[in-house]
Amino acid sequence: MRQYRIRPHHGMCLYFFEGKGYSDGFTAHMAEVKEWLQGKEEPATLKLVGETDEICSACPHNKEGRCESAEKVDRYDAGVLKYTGLKAGQEMTFAEFERIVEEKILQPGYGKVICGDCQWRDICHK
Repeated sequence: MRQYRIRPHHGMCLYFFEGKGYSDGFTAHMAEVKEWLQGKEEPATLKLVGETDEICSACPHNKEGRCESAEKVDRYDAGVLKYTGLKAGQEMTFAEFERIVEEKILQPGYGKVICGDCQWRDICHK
């Protein structure tokens, strides 16, 4: 079983992902990561990490393994962990993670609290 390193806030990004992103390369990679996490190729798990992850590897804001928007995305990660009760280093399936994000963040409406200043936020409110 393959394991992917995923930042906590990317659980929300993946939930709403609709083929838009910072660049064509980033968008294609994010779609691929979502397919991997959904087990399209082989069963997979994720490990929550507080640093650049598999999705960040194709992001134009990733500068030598560090996000140019580190303060903002660190805050998003902290918010997801706070509202879900999850911890960095936890491992689970993507389906489990998606269910937890939906139940503990999206349904109660905490998404705006966590990442209301995200440039992609409009996608999450459709």
